[in-house]
Amino acid sequence: MRKLPFAAALLLSGAASAQTAPAAAPYHLLHTITIGGEGGWDYLSVDPSGERLYLSHGTQVDVVDLQTRQVIGTIPNTPGVHGIEAAPGTGRGYITCGRDNTCVAFDLKTLKPIGEPIPTGPKPDALLYDAFSKRVFLFSNKGGKSTVLNATTGAVEGAAELGGDIEAPATDGKGHIFANVEDKSEVVEFDAKSLAVTHRYPLAPGEEPTGLAFDPRAGRLFSACHNEKLVVTDSKTGKQVAVLPIGQGVDGAAFDPSTGNVITSNGAAGTLTVIHQDSPTKYTVVATIPTQRGARTLAISPTTHHLFTCTADYGPTPAATTENPRPRPSIMPGTFRVLEFGQ
Repeated sequence: MRKLPFAAALLLSGAASAQTAPAAAPYHLLHTITIGGEGGWDYLSVDPSGERLYLSHGTQVDVVDLQTRQVIGTIPNTPGVHGIEAAPGTGRGYITCGRDNTCVAFDLKTLKPIGEPIPTGPKPDALLYDAFSKRVFLFSNKGGKSTVLNATTGAVEGAAELGGDIEAPATDGKGHIFANVEDKSEVVEFDAKSLAVTHRYPLAPGEEPTGLAFDPRAGRLFSACHNEKLVVTDSKTGKQVAVLPIGQGVDGAAFDPSTGNVITSNGAAGTLTVIHQDSPTKYTVVATIPTQRGARTLAISPTTHHLFTCTADYGPTPAATTENPRPRPSIMPGTFRVLEFGQ
C-alpha cells in the first residue's frame, strides 16, 4: 500500500476521530431550584407565557417564578394533588385533587381559590386545557371518566366515558383529544365538543403507557410506556410508526418542536432519554442524560424550551402492612427540588 505523507495522514486521522467522537449531550443541568417542605409529588407544568412553574406537592401547589427561580406562593388545601393547568384568557387555573375526587379552581394573579371545589370522577389525575373547545378536561385514573369544565366559569359541561385508567392527555387544537389508557395499553381519541369516542389505537408492544407528548405538525403521538418503550403513533390513521427504547420508571414525556426532540423522564433510572425526530417516519435515540432518582415527571417551557423535572431525597422504606403491602420509600423533609435542563 502506498504510504501517505505525514501531514495528510494526520489530517485523515483527525477527520476520522471527529466522525467517531460522541455527540455532545443535547441538554445539561442548568439550575437546581430548592423548594423544601414535605410530601410527594406528581405533575408539574409551565404556564403558556413561560413565566411560572406549577408543582404538585403533597396537599398543596408550589408556584415558582422562572425569572428569579424563587417560590412566589402556594395554593393550599389540594389533597392528593396531581395536575395543574393554567387556562389562558380566563384568569383561572385548575388543580386535580385525587384524594377527595375534586378539582380546585384558582385565580392566576392572586393564587386564591375560586368558589368551592368541583366534584369530579374517581381519582382525578391528569388534566388538559383545550383552546379549541375552551374546555378543561379532568381525567380519572380509575373508571375512565373525563369530567369536562367550561374553562371560563368552571361549570361542569358533561363527561366523556373513555374506559380504563386514563393517564396523560394531548390535544391537536382542532377538536381531537387523545389520552393514554394505562390498563389497556392503548390511546383513546374523542371529540372535544360531542365527547364521543372516535378511535382506539393499540400500543403493543408498549405496555402501561403514562407520559404522552404530541407533535401537531406531523400528527405524531409519543406514548411513554412502563416496559421501557416509547411508541410513536400516527394520530390520523392509528398506524404505529416506531418503537424506541427508553429508561426505567418513565412517567413523563415532552416534544420540543424547535429541535425535533422527544424527551422522556425515567424516575427509576434517574435519566432523561432524548430521541430525535429525523423525519415523521424515522426516530433515533441520541442521548441518555443523568437526572436523579425519582425525577419521573416532566414539563417543557414553550418560550425557553428548558426542561423541568422534580425529585427529593429518599429515606428508609416502611415495613409492609395489610393496608399497604407495597410501601414506597419515605421522603426526607426539606429536600424537594426542581432540576432545570437546557442546551
